[in-house]
Amino acid sequence: MHLRRASLSVTAAVVVSTLGVVAYTYIPHDDSTMASGKDSVAARAAAGQPVPTPDAPRVTVQPRPEFPGRLPGLGPKTLAHVPENARQVLLVTGAGKASASSKAVLWQRVDGRWQPGAVWAAHNGYRGWTDEHYAGDLRSPIGVFGLTDAGGRLADPGTKLPYHHSGAFSTNDTGLEGESLNGVFDYVIAINYNRQPGTSPMDGTHPLGGNRGGGIWLHVDHGGPTHACVSLSRAHMKQLLRALEPADHPVVVMGDTASLAR
Repeated sequence: MHLRRASLSVTAAVVVSTLGVVAYTYIPHDDSTMASGKDSVAARAAAGQPVPTPDAPRVTVQPRPEFPGRLPGLGPKTLAHVPENARQVLLVTGAGKASASSKAVLWQRVDGRWQPGAVWAAHNGYRGWTDEHYAGDLRSPIGVFGLTDAGGRLADPGTKLPYHHSGAFSTNDTGLEGESLNGVFDYVIAINYNRQPGTSPMDGTHPLGGNRGGGIWLHVDHGGPTHACVSLSRAHMKQLLRALEPADHPVVVMGDTASLAR
């Protein structure tokens, strides 16, 4: 078939093959709509009419976290024993007065607000908590105590507290539920209950007398209740040692929920 060139339009072409005639339609870009839109905007502007503007993108503003002005869960009696200059508080809260399970959170005071750290699982005394601790009662003392001295069988992991590194922090004993105590004193922080602050955790001075117990530490958890200490996982003990700042006068506030709320 012979087609004259003049019979082809700018919008259509005919393709001829031995199998027949196939029509292919080509629609070129039409700039007339875009041009008319531009002309319309220009005309509005020239006539002094308002020209529509595209919507500004929405910006989502994340609210700033609200930190409490005082430590949560603590009543006036407990708060009265927290020193005014304490800007770090390890809050150890027991699940119940007779429970050996607890949780620990390191709080930091910044600009008058208390900011919490992560929640760590912990163990305390086998028989829970007591307001009047005595040697061998298997209860942890309730109260507010300074954290000024540390030590352990392993080398200093990077704490700013005075650190007594000694092989004397060793034991081959077993726990109250038969678990091994090997390595529990790899890292310790002395809890200033019935002890002389500013000395090694190994120091045996007991200002209240030997019958009131002593040697109560934060130490590495062994998977069971303690005699009176508070235990955290090895990783959390290292984190705590590195986080405590002597200049912030750190203390531990410890006890069951009901007692601390008084």
